[in-house]
Formats: sequence, structure tokens, C-alpha cells
Amino acid sequence: MDAATSIAHNNKGPAPWLKAGQFCPADVTSRAGSDTMKHPSNREFFAYWDEARGGAAAPDRSRLGPEPVRHLLGDIFVLSYDPAAGYPFRVAGTRVCALLGRDVKGEGFSALFAGDSRHEIEDILGVVAEEMLATIAGITATAADGTLVHLELLLLPFNPRTNAPLSLTGLLAPLDGGHQTVDHFKLTSWRHVGHERKLFGPRALRKLAVARGFMVYEGLR
Repeated sequence: MDAATSIAHNNKGPAPWLKAGQFCPADVTSRAGSDTMKHPSNREFFAYWDEARGGAAAPDRSRLGPEPVRHLLGDIFVLSYDPAAGYPFRVAGTRVCALLGRDVKGEGFSALFAGDSRHEIEDILGVVAEEMLATIAGITATAADGTLVHLELLLLPFNPRTNAPLSLTGLLAPLDGGHQTVDHFKLTSWRHVGHERKLFGPRALRKLAVARGFMVYEGLR
């Protein structure tokens, strides 16, 4: 795969507006996939998702069976596409729940994030689900003893099905190898991965410059 410049970095200034039916420039999406990820579990889960989708933007949920990634299931979660409820967990692996110190099924995913990061992650979740763009993000969190923990978050879309609720999946893994419970998530960086230049169709997308120079997509209906 050809590695293009990622869609967003910290401290990157605003980019030009995109119009409906216009291709993103080459530096907006990255066709690079697992080679952009630090954690081996994220690389493996992305590769499985990438193979399952074939030539489509995203795979049907039914194509992602548990057996090939059974050893990763503890770190995997599924979110409902419900912005008003904060994108609640439909499924959360045992290691995800242990990391957060509780069973989080039904809780809003975005509620894990503090301050401006909550709005940023909600924007990103909307792009992942609606535009079917895989995303990798860097996160910091506060451990029970007050130390800073670094995590890597992978967000992956499903192909929408008629008369079925929209959802997305992902994997959350600490980069520090610790086992303490964490909270107060903060988004530090992110990029969309695994796609060539994207043609945006009937609705326009514009970029928003948000805190610390992040670039996110907002859909305009």
C-alpha cells in the first residue's frame, strides 16, 4: 500500500473546504493501514477488518466472526451509533471493562473523555460510522495512582444494513503495558487510515479546526 500523508496531526492548521462531489486531496486520507499503528493488537484487528471488507469501504458485520480474533476479543468493543446517548457500548471485552474498572455495557463511550476531547471524539465517531473511514487515535488517560497512561484506539466502521441499527467496532489497548484502571481520557492525535482519495457525494463535508489543531469532518445535510 502507498502511504500518503495522514488526514490530521496535532498543530496542523485549517485546510480548504471540501465541496460535494469533490475528491479529497492526497493528504486528506491515508491508504496506509496497519503500518501506521503502534500496538500489535490494533494492527492485527485492522488487517482482519481490511481483508473482510474486500473492495468495499467497510465489511458487513456478519463477516467479522469472533474465531479468527478470539485472542483479541478482550480488547474489542462495539458501539451503537447513537450520538444523543454518547455512542453507548453494545459490547465491551473483558480487558476493556477491567481497564475502566467496571462493566461499561450501555454507558456512553464519549463520556470517557474529558473537556474538549469529548466533542472531538464525538465528531470522529460520526465520521467513522457515516463516512465509513477507519481511524486510529492516540489517547492519554489518568491511572488510579495519578500517573499518565498512553493508549491507542482503533475505530472501524461496518457497512450499513437496511432496517438494522448503525454501529461501529474498535479496539482499545494501553501502550504502556500497565494494568491499572484509568479514566479522564484525552485525545492527543488521530488519522484516518486504509482509504484512497475519497469522493464525497450528495452531501457536503467541511473541515472544522478544533482544539490543538485537530481536523474533523462535519456532515452537512
